[in-house]
Amino acid sequence: MMEASFDTEESFDDPSCLAPQPPGAISPAKRQIREVKETKTTINCVTFPLPGEGPDQQLLKPNEWSYCDYFWADKKDPQGTTSVAGFEVLLQKQLKGKQMQKEMAEFIHERIKIEEEYAKNLSKLSLSPLAAQEEGTLGEAWIQLKKSLHDEAEVHLKFSNKLHSEVEKPLLTFRADNFKKDLKKYDHHIADLRKQLASRYASVEKARKALADRQKDLEVKTQQLEIKLSNKTEEDIKKARRKSTQAGDDLMRCVDLYNQTQSKWFEEMVTTSMELEKLEVDRIEWIQQHLRQYTTLRHETDMFNQSTAEPVDQLLQSVDPAKDRELWVKEHNTSEVRPVDMDI
Repeated sequence: MMEASFDTEESFDDPSCLAPQPPGAISPAKRQIREVKETKTTINCVTFPLPGEGPDQQLLKPNEWSYCDYFWADKKDPQGTTSVAGFEVLLQKQLKGKQMQKEMAEFIHERIKIEEEYAKNLSKLSLSPLAAQEEGTLGEAWIQLKKSLHDEAEVHLKFSNKLHSEVEKPLLTFRADNFKKDLKKYDHHIADLRKQLASRYASVEKARKALADRQKDLEVKTQQLEIKLSNKTEEDIKKARRKSTQAGDDLMRCVDLYNQTQSKWFEEMVTTSMELEKLEVDRIEWIQQHLRQYTTLRHETDMFNQSTAEPVDQLLQSVDPAKDRELWVKEHNTSEVRPVDMDI
């Protein structure tokens, strides 16, 4: 909705605004309204400059894409039926961030369950009797390979425990206590200021209508006196003029109160939006820190897993088929005496 806004430095006591006008003429006060209509628009009780009118506004924090510069207007919902305040968009971002943080913790929890199940299966497999009768150097390597599964299971179990304490738990507990309550405080504070602004705007509109009515009454009485259609005295004209002047002063007072309230809302919007911006930066950096911890633990796990395989590698390099044959023959031979020809 587009509305006029009055410059409170102008006075409705100016005689040029209230002097009698020829029939059909436009009063200076109304000309002022029309001029202001060319430069400003009021949308949902907030006054904005029209595009291309007035001096260019500079961003409060240039080149930073700061919250305090980009969420002044209301936004239509996807259905286009209702408006969502710019500040509400910022609050929804905070709530979404909290939900994403929770889902990340759930993801890590699922990762932990996989690690625990994997460790359990590795440990179980390490006790398998399969190929337990293998002998010699190959048998020793096979025993070490099965033992390495048990060692690897311990590595993965420790990895899952550290994931819980150093990644999942911090993600779950970050701002777990009063975060939503704090957001509600922000919401109520800005919403209250917005309600005050709407009330001030309603007062301006009421005062504007009262002024228009007084001006119209003054013009009608003045015209009637001039063309002798009424026996209204000069005193009646003066009385109507005083009422018109008073209505103008009332409008100026209402506009001044409106501007003060809008200025307060503006200041609180800047302050609070920057606080929300800081909260978002803190959230992202916190998650970044603990996801980096995830990758650190993952690299450590790889290193420990590699260390469990090294003894297996060493024994496999020592496998000697000739040595195994020697050992087996020594243990299982039946006789080294060979058969000879039979005598007659």
